[in-house]
Amino acid sequence: MKHPLIKCAVVDDSATQRLAIIKQVRKHPRLELVNEWSNAIEAKNGLLDAQVDLLFLDVEMPILNGFDLLDGLENKPHIIFVTGKIKYAHKAFDYHAIDFLKKPLKKERFSMAIDKVTDAFALKSEVLPQEDDQFVFIKSGIKKYKVYLNHILYVSALKDFAKIHLEDSTFLLVLSTMTSFESLLPSEHFFRTHRSYIVNLNKIDRYSTGFIEINNKNIPISRMKKQKLNEVLNHL
Repeated sequence: MKHPLIKCAVVDDSATQRLAIIKQVRKHPRLELVNEWSNAIEAKNGLLDAQVDLLFLDVEMPILNGFDLLDGLENKPHIIFVTGKIKYAHKAFDYHAIDFLKKPLKKERFSMAIDKVTDAFALKSEVLPQEDDQFVFIKSGIKKYKVYLNHILYVSALKDFAKIHLEDSTFLLVLSTMTSFESLLPSEHFFRTHRSYIVNLNKIDRYSTGFIEINNKNIPISRMKKQKLNEVLNHL
């Protein structure tokens, strides 16, 4: 089955670095370049009209940096940060980046990042649109398991895996980033409280300023997520 192309855009104030990323995009069979921007202001305006699935984003740019750009976007595409400063890696994943690539770009590392992106799109395409009986097929080991989303309590990060905790006290391990797995879950029912946790909002027993409790498990809430979580829970 032929997969649709993933529409990409590049934001970097260095023409040389933009070209390096664009060359890799054009060589990859799953990617289609739809635009490039030399700064975050151009990108912010361009993203209002362009259909972009994946954004390759620099951090250090004049006037608005990459994080400022994301803060101002209502509908964010998948993000791969491409920057020369490793110090931004931790913050990048707070923004749910699929990956973080360090300049200069290496072909093998770029391919690994795109594998994560295609996995995210593949997982998302397997979710069926029913409401009460919505489910997903989750590949764990060599098998695929049919899992109803309302049976998921929460998801935790375990090295290169996402650990899916279920109502029957069992779990499944999925070779996936948390961001990839998060992308397949309906945002009206699931919330990422922390870089290492995604919770089913309908399963919350109680919560405080620092923790959510689900089935006697205390799940941390990051400082950046507290206000948003309160807003979401108040509208349930």
